[in-house]
Amino acid sequence: MIDLRKLVPARARPQAAPTLGLKPRRVEAPRNKARFAIATALFCSVYLVIGGRLVMWGAVSDPNDTYRAASGAGPITRPDLVDRNGEVLATDIKTASLFAEPKRIVDADEATESLLTVLPDLNPKVLHARLSSKAGFAWLKRELTPRQQQEILALGIPGIGFRTEKRRFYPGGPTASHIVGAVNVDNQGIAGMEKYVDDSGFRDLQTSGFASNDAMEPVKLSIDLRVQHVLRDELMAGLGRYQAIAAGGVVINVETGEVVAMASVPDYDPNTPGDALKKDNLNRMSAGTFEMGSTFKIFTTAMALDSGKVKVTDIFDTRPFRVAGFTIKEFHGKGRPLSVPEIFEYSSNVGSAREADLIGIDGHKEFLTRLGLLSRMKTELPEVATPTQPKVWKKINSMTIAFGHGVSTTPLQTVVAAAAIANGGWYIPPTFLPRTKEEADALKTRVVSQQTSDEMRGIFRLNGEQGSGKRANVPGYHVGGKTGTAEKVENGRYSKDKRFNAYIGAFPIEKPRYVVAVVIDEPKRFEKDPNATAGFNAGVMVGNVVRRAATFLNVAPDFGETGKQLLVSY
Repeated sequence: MIDLRKLVPARARPQAAPTLGLKPRRVEAPRNKARFAIATALFCSVYLVIGGRLVMWGAVSDPNDTYRAASGAGPITRPDLVDRNGEVLATDIKTASLFAEPKRIVDADEATESLLTVLPDLNPKVLHARLSSKAGFAWLKRELTPRQQQEILALGIPGIGFRTEKRRFYPGGPTASHIVGAVNVDNQGIAGMEKYVDDSGFRDLQTSGFASNDAMEPVKLSIDLRVQHVLRDELMAGLGRYQAIAAGGVVINVETGEVVAMASVPDYDPNTPGDALKKDNLNRMSAGTFEMGSTFKIFTTAMALDSGKVKVTDIFDTRPFRVAGFTIKEFHGKGRPLSVPEIFEYSSNVGSAREADLIGIDGHKEFLTRLGLLSRMKTELPEVATPTQPKVWKKINSMTIAFGHGVSTTPLQTVVAAAAIANGGWYIPPTFLPRTKEEADALKTRVVSQQTSDEMRGIFRLNGEQGSGKRANVPGYHVGGKTGTAEKVENGRYSKDKRFNAYIGAFPIEKPRYVVAVVIDEPKRFEKDPNATAGFNAGVMVGNVVRRAATFLNVAPDFGETGKQLLVSY
């Protein structure tokens, strides 16, 4: 074995250093304190920024989060509207509305094309503009159907969302549309009793934040949905039978002033409230004013009897006469003097004019004002028109108003005034809310004496049994009242071919409980009828309503002694 150490020269070998009794010193690399401090500062800064952003996002929410949160919380629920028996007239149901957050839309063109496959009714340009805008939020479509919502979800478009909203639903459709009214897209009442609810405090609750999603107590109306259906059904039938342009009707409780049913056709479905704005769908019963024709002879006759200047046995000359350049004459004259009941039964214009002349202009105007026929009617329904009358009443005005020409008023307030004549002489303000007899007694005011009311009921009955109202007199229910056939004004003149007809009837006439009225606009002669006056159309329609609705109104028929004997034997 070769020893390599022998090959190395002695002077080249490393020599051991002398220790001198000391340990060797350890040399360390110098530490870069500045660089370490910078790195530490950078880490701290990053974490401070992250922490700050988290705090900011927790304290200040994204404005769009309001809509996302609202979709979960849901809007405020409106109270249900129900009829007097608890049947639902209006209620809230949940629906979805589509919105977009344009900043999150990846491709506005593709999103527009996809959405139009489900919602083809949307305007493509408007839709694309909203999806491509810089806004944080944009409505796309309110009140989707469940199927539309599901199909849009299946598209999987980023930046598209749904907000849960409440939609008003009317189970009866147009059955009571002019009474219940409608709401707008934000579920706020804009017409009828829906608006009354908002105006009576519900809107204030919403504004103040005190309204909640807890179920609210339903708002009960005075309407009986069964009677309402009967009334509207007969109006629709009459519209077709007499080829009229419109019709309307009302059933009112004479003891409480409750409106049990009211309809005007053509009407609209409140589930599509935009149709309410169409001119033909006007609520003619309370929001339209008309010359009510010979139905005003109810008030002329009652005024004459209540004044004490006329007795029910008095007789008046009915020959035509001239006043202020006009001739007052009969539609169908009898050619002889008539008693007060005959003036009513034969609908004498001349006799009514002479009755008014006997009372005088001031007395006539005061009497109609007392019955509420010359001022705007006060009730819960917002849609109420203001009557029109001559600026200055002259003798000719008083005489023509006596038989229904010269004053335009709403059919509803005409019926309310007639109820006051029939119920013992008490004017009771109408209401669309339930009202007890005791509550009505606290509100009523006397407008004619009990004697006048008794005499007028006798006259009503006479006309119902053998006069122009006999087609409205249903066996067993003793309907008495007055027809009215008013010529319509066209181009400033009365037209002989266009009429506005009405019949106002009370039953049972011995002690009335309800007044039923029907108006029909421009009816035509039906088949073998001799003409198209009110007795042949409006009167027939009132009779049909009474026949079908009396049972729902808890009015039992009375067939006299013969009927009682038949019931006993049965």
